[in-house]
Amino acid sequence: MASTRGALIKLIGIAALALAVAAGGAPALAQQQPAGKDVQLLPPPGGQDNDVEVWRAVRGGVTGSVSIPDKKAGVLVQSGGQAWRAIRNGPVSTYGVWLLLGTVALLALFFAVRGRIRIEHGRSGRRVLRFAGFERLVHWITAVSFILLALSGLNMLYGRYVLKPYMGAEGFSALTMAGKVLHDYVGFVFIAGIAIMLVMWIRHNVPRVVDLAWLARGGGMVGHDHPPAYKFNAGQKIIFAAVIIVGGMISYSGVSLVFPFETAATVQGMQDLQLWHAVLSLVMMALIIAHIYIGTLGMEGAFEAMWSGYVDETWAREHHSLWVAELEAEGKAAPEGARAAPAE
Repeated sequence: MASTRGALIKLIGIAALALAVAAGGAPALAQQQPAGKDVQLLPPPGGQDNDVEVWRAVRGGVTGSVSIPDKKAGVLVQSGGQAWRAIRNGPVSTYGVWLLLGTVALLALFFAVRGRIRIEHGRSGRRVLRFAGFERLVHWITAVSFILLALSGLNMLYGRYVLKPYMGAEGFSALTMAGKVLHDYVGFVFIAGIAIMLVMWIRHNVPRVVDLAWLARGGGMVGHDHPPAYKFNAGQKIIFAAVIIVGGMISYSGVSLVFPFETAATVQGMQDLQLWHAVLSLVMMALIIAHIYIGTLGMEGAFEAMWSGYVDETWAREHHSLWVAELEAEGKAAPEGARAAPAE
């Protein structure tokens, strides 16, 4: 009985030794197999371990072979991701803060020096239709969608530094996921809005010679000068062009991120699109902050144009005298307010 037990123990020991030898030889065998279409890893002379060379190749982005449809999964380590992360969390985030806060600071300084641009000759009591209901609807839908996109985008860029310490990890995670979903869908509303505005207002935003004179005189922002302008002055035309052009590029990069690898074939291309999307969005936010300022606090009577659709006739004559002249020629606004709506 004892001899049988001893023989069994010896047999188990031999089997375990054989398994250990086989397992020990597996890495060397694996190293002899092709790691991918771009490189073939071979064992070094003398059978020494080659892990350093293997991981150096992996860290360098070597492409291996995969059986799944997504061949990009053959890259185990995408080194460009570190560079993308460093740029996104470094210069983009840092300069983005300076851009937004600097814009607010400059506007506050300008308001402190210039004050609010008043209707110098007082309200006339007669109103002129400036924007119809459909124009205001498109404007506000586009504006609200951009604000939602801006807030959710800023949260993705700065939220973990600003909100997470107060909300906690779970609360911040839930907010960010909801914001990400909102960002993806509201983006298409914004795209539709700027497309409609392009069709609706492009004829009023064609550059004219008079725009050069308006710019040369500072647009009436300094002193009490009121350079003539049509329905949209040169400053408004610049904002319009920025919304269409910059907004269009933001929309293109945003759709590319929602549907990855449709316009960019590589991970590096997607990372570049994300950085481009973030930079353009921050620039757009700064422009819109300035636009909001001049349309509300900065100029008396301007907000009424997009709220009720009507502006006071005196305001129209002071800031858009050539437009008023066109309305009078068409019989839509007379000096006595014959076709103008009465003031409330």
